[in-house]
Amino acid sequence: MDLERLPSGKFDTNYLVCRLAAVAMNLLRLIGQNTLNEPDAPVRHPAQRRRIKTVLHEMMFKAARMIRHAGRWVLGLGANDSGFAVFDRHYGQLATA
Repeated sequence: MDLERLPSGKFDTNYLVCRLAAVAMNLLRLIGQNTLNEPDAPVRHPAQRRRIKTVLHEMMFKAARMIRHAGRWVLGLGANDSGFAVFDRHYGQLATA
């Protein structure tokens, strides 16, 4: 999260930054845990084990664009994207929760 040095000299600001970093880290961990053990999880090298860091890298650094269509925002992923099924399944799990 690159928080070796806190951004401010004020305790309240640093407290808020640390809390937001904790929320972001927990969300990334949740995504990694929910997409790690499924058979369609993206794997770079089939011989290596699936690490959360690798799955997060595969899920977060996707080439996508935000499309506004019919008054709604849609995340446009490629049609041949190998991680789309994982992304769609995880988003469905989050939407129902």
